[in-house]
Amino acid sequence: MKLLVFVSFGLLSLLAACGEQQHSRSEETAKNFASPNTLYAQQKIDDISNSRRNAITNAVAIASPAVVGINVTEIREFQYYDPFDDPFFDYFFGRRRRQSPKIQQEIKSLGSGFLISSDGYIVSNAHVIGNASKVVVTLTDGTKHDAKIIGVDDLTDIALLKIDGNNFPYLKLGNSDDVIVGEWVIALGNPFGLFDINDKPTVTVGVVSSVGLNFPNLDGRSYRGMIQTDAAINSGNSGGALINANAEVIGVNTFIYTGGGQGNIGIGFAIPINRVKQITDELRRFGKIDRSFKTGISVQGLNRGLARYFGVSEDMTGVVITNIEKRSAGEKAGLKVGDIIVEANGTPVATEQDLLNLVREMRAGDVLRLKVFRDRRFLTAEVRLEKT
Repeated sequence: MKLLVFVSFGLLSLLAACGEQQHSRSEETAKNFASPNTLYAQQKIDDISNSRRNAITNAVAIASPAVVGINVTEIREFQYYDPFDDPFFDYFFGRRRRQSPKIQQEIKSLGSGFLISSDGYIVSNAHVIGNASKVVVTLTDGTKHDAKIIGVDDLTDIALLKIDGNNFPYLKLGNSDDVIVGEWVIALGNPFGLFDINDKPTVTVGVVSSVGLNFPNLDGRSYRGMIQTDAAINSGNSGGALINANAEVIGVNTFIYTGGGQGNIGIGFAIPINRVKQITDELRRFGKIDRSFKTGISVQGLNRGLARYFGVSEDMTGVVITNIEKRSAGEKAGLKVGDIIVEANGTPVATEQDLLNLVREMRAGDVLRLKVFRDRRFLTAEVRLEKT
């Protein structure tokens, strides 16, 4: 009996010792694996939370207040079609044609823009503004302002607006010549009118996919040095800002390539801001871009027949001067009929359209520098464009 009590007592002591050892191990485990309420876990949570704040979110916070939504009202005139005004009915009822009446229709559209000065100057696309009869700008504080159209340049697709007031937030304009392919960029704007829902721009993020892309004759407009990005740009984003991680504007979101579809597929294009600076400076000073000039020369593409006639290689590309007006800028520059223009302002010329695309962006008073082939040698000529 005593032996049993001893054994039982010893067993209880052993179990108690094991329990204490197990409890000690649990405490040690608890020290190694901190509970969510410990300082260690809270520090980790804070680190994760802080990591959400980065260059992208900071740039968005800085730039967003200067982005605006634009609502445009345009009056368009249409020719009404009379179905009975047709030669078929003339046979049976005699000639009864009359001038079909014109009707006017109010068209509303939307786009984006951004403030570039504290006194209310706003940049957007020309195709956003169109022939607007009224432009209303909405700021991120919810206020709406009637905007005055300072100037529109359809050729480069740039528009400058102005709203009354002071101390507006505005964006810093960067240097588009310093853009790095692969760097992060942010597109801000008003896609599908979403700005109107909460008075805040929509933000999409991507990288610079390519730079220096030329579209010299796209829908009658000239887009040069374009920045390509995969940041999503959709309908209504036109005229919005493309900014870098420093919250500097490097381009104006303008158009996308859809591959035949309807939406964004990751190929969007922005007008480089250095080009925009030049155009908006002129619009602010003069209200328009003065391209009322003429060269006084007529040209024709160099084909094989003309190449043989002038005794040059059939592989040569260029345009042949076929006529020069008397006392024109071309004549004053010393150009002659039969000269073959192979280069203009440092850019190769292969067709008449190439030369036209280059010249039409110039201004009265600018100098057109040509490289021409004459008498089996290359010459240079400077044509000062005279105002008409």
